[in-house]
Amino acid sequence: MTTVLNALEHAYRRIACDDRFLVSHGGRVSEVSPTHYRVDGLSRTARLGDLVSSRSRRGAGSGEVVRIMPDSVLVAPFDDAGAIGLGQAVFNRGPVHLAPGPDWRGRVVDALGRPADSKPAPAAGPAAMATPSATPPAMQRQRVSESFMTGVRVIDIFTPLCHGQRLGIFAGSGVGKSTLLSMLANADAFDTVVIALVGERGREVREFLEDTIGQAGMAKSVAVVATSDESAMMRRRAPDTAMRIAEYFRDRGDKVLLILDSITRFAHALREVAIGAGEPPVARGYPASVFTELPRLLERAGPGESGCGSITAILSVLVDGDDHNDPVADAVRGILDGHVVLDRSIAEQGRYPPVNPLSSISRLADRAWSADQKRLVLRLRAMLARYEDTRDIRLLGAYQAGVDPELDQAVRQVPLIYDVLKQAPGDRPSADPFADLAIKLRAGEPVA
Repeated sequence: MTTVLNALEHAYRRIACDDRFLVSHGGRVSEVSPTHYRVDGLSRTARLGDLVSSRSRRGAGSGEVVRIMPDSVLVAPFDDAGAIGLGQAVFNRGPVHLAPGPDWRGRVVDALGRPADSKPAPAAGPAAMATPSATPPAMQRQRVSESFMTGVRVIDIFTPLCHGQRLGIFAGSGVGKSTLLSMLANADAFDTVVIALVGERGREVREFLEDTIGQAGMAKSVAVVATSDESAMMRRRAPDTAMRIAEYFRDRGDKVLLILDSITRFAHALREVAIGAGEPPVARGYPASVFTELPRLLERAGPGESGCGSITAILSVLVDGDDHNDPVADAVRGILDGHVVLDRSIAEQGRYPPVNPLSSISRLADRAWSADQKRLVLRLRAMLARYEDTRDIRLLGAYQAGVDPELDQAVRQVPLIYDVLKQAPGDRPSADPFADLAIKLRAGEPVA
């Protein structure tokens, strides 16, 4: 009797875990374009966000339902749409199921949670998440109160961070966003790090993970990768996958660091999918749904409910043409709890990281500074502003020492301050940036 029961249980598990044994709702492809294809026969059963699968002599394909019409649905493929042919059978597989677990740390996965590091699939967690986790209710979230040190002096002095904060790094292309992100990723204040590389150059992915994050850093990290040559749907889904993984570890009580590079390429993927689905552009080519999806994703980061951990999100924002009023940059700036601006002119001076302290702000800085540190930073900002405002006058030779004591002090001390703020990725992280600054201003010697 026991043998029969074991056989029945084995047969049930085999059927339940293999879609080939199940009856699925299907339809037929009626139209194909380079970015989407239309399927007849799925309108009654499909929901937005459902996965569909197909199989042909060119191999298996999958996609996501992005529009539902009375007689057909529009599908954005995860793979090459060229493998889809007219009349091909397409089956509805329901929502995406993702089951992150502790064994996901140290792994690299794609936007669908499949292994991307030539290793077996990571062990599934205790429960599969079929839909994105709901944003914690505003009145049930823990308050942000605990600050942490990143080891990057310019950040810890002028824009200090707290656990559960959301910070954007704003810069044009080639200014140093990824380098600064790599320095922040090595902070020792987190239990788990989730890295989402969206639209990155494929050549740089392995270098970033192996050389910058390193073996020790990857031991507590999960990387979600969707390179620039992948479909818009893979680039669109990668941040959601990374957020789901971060939410799993947050709910376990971990302090999670989520690094997203970059939110702009995510917005580009949203735009490509939305326009292909027929949405009209409303702001410099971006459809309205882009500005709905951005807060929907970013609001999921932050402190969790009582008894849970937190998700500290640091994301890069690529400002097109160095225009910081770009629609995506402007929208993201209003959602985040602070922004760090990288200035191309500072990078051209050879001062790295090229953070502009006068344009950067942390909305939670008051919870990280002591009263004395706050007074000092306000004084430093005033001194930097005075120094930069008179740069042209000094270059013209119109500056005379002794006329303006405050300007005299700025001329003496600001170059020393800038020297303190210089920090290369391989340099030792600063344990006490204010002490480093005091040593430099007293002795006028380089910081060790």
